[in-house]
Amino acid sequence: MLQPKKVKYRRKQKGRMKGNAQRGNQLAFGSFGIKSMESCWITGRQIEAARQAVTRYMKREGQIWIRIFPDKPITKKPAEVRMGKGKGAPEGFVFPITPGRIIIEAEGVPFEVAKEALRLGSQKLPVTTKFVVRHDYVEN
Repeated sequence: MLQPKKVKYRRKQKGRMKGNAQRGNQLAFGSFGIKSMESCWITGRQIEAARQAVTRYMKREGQIWIRIFPDKPITKKPAEVRMGKGKGAPEGFVFPITPGRIIIEAEGVPFEVAKEALRLGSQKLPVTTKFVVRHDYVEN
């Protein structure tokens, strides 16, 4: 499961996910990718499930890049605990995603294979996504 080896602070504030992605919104490595259309927290488990779905369909051909990494600690208090008494214990790590962010990129497979593989991968994610192609891509 994706998570940082070490963090500076164990607990982090919740924050707000407003606006569109300012960085990571262009294809940088591959010719195909999936782009987020809404805001959400994505966990390491969801990213791993999407990665497995994509690599299985591509039959381990080509290459994929995961452009996000869950490094924001999330805390949770136990069930049926009264209010107060401080912030809860860290439970896991998430990546706060905003619209326009590229999540996964692929390269080295035909257009149809990449489109279906990334569609299967996007079904594992809690956000609606859009399949994107590099603007200078030409099919062989």
